[in-house]
Amino acid sequence: MKGLLAALQFLSVLPIHQQFEADDIGRSQVWFPMVGLIIGVCAAMVYGLTLLLELPVFVSGLAGVMALAAFSGFFHLDGVADTADGFFSSRTRSQMLDIMRDSRIGTMGAIGIFSVLAFKWAALISLIPSAGWRVLVLAPIVGRAGQVITMTYMPYARPKGGLASVFLAHCSRQTALKGILFCLAAAVILCGMRGILSLIIAGIFGVCFNFWCLRKINGMTGDTLGAVSEGLEMVLMCAMCMGT
Repeated sequence: MKGLLAALQFLSVLPIHQQFEADDIGRSQVWFPMVGLIIGVCAAMVYGLTLLLELPVFVSGLAGVMALAAFSGFFHLDGVADTADGFFSSRTRSQMLDIMRDSRIGTMGAIGIFSVLAFKWAALISLIPSAGWRVLVLAPIVGRAGQVITMTYMPYARPKGGLASVFLAHCSRQTALKGILFCLAAAVILCGMRGILSLIIAGIFGVCFNFWCLRKINGMTGDTLGAVSEGLEMVLMCAMCMGT
């Protein structure tokens, strides 16, 4: 339970008033998919409330997407912005890493955030409500599991420091496997075979994105972890719309 609380404090805005050691936070990654489930349920409740109030589907979809980001403290969207600013800067590897450390958002970062939110919103309003709330629950599970898998198999791009470094000493294939199995179970329970297909498509995106990170900066950072999480959510939600 301590690990779950540490993960909730790190990944969400839910009020967890407790002090944790760095090792506790590092070990909490096994709970990342569960935190995704909690965040997804909260976002789905917001989405469901707007539907009960009979708000237009465009408003309900936006409320669901923004709730998904808000319950995460907009944490991973910051990673999208920093990654986009760095990767599309046409600079050297070291310069890209410096740009990604800069707290200011450039044009590419703003476009990155807009694109992620717009695609999620378009996907959500394309689904019927019974499928909409299910994908809102599933997407953050996949996004957080993707972070665990990336930390396990990708090298760290910076020589030292960085927000992600606290987790690196506690990565294991067993933890990554648990994340994959949790995603598979959630996909089947929530969305059936369509969920499995969407999960596979999202997984292909995640692999391709991480290879892109290897090519650009020789590994991953905390920013690219946020970006891969948001990207997985976006691709999964769009994939769920296929054939609708």
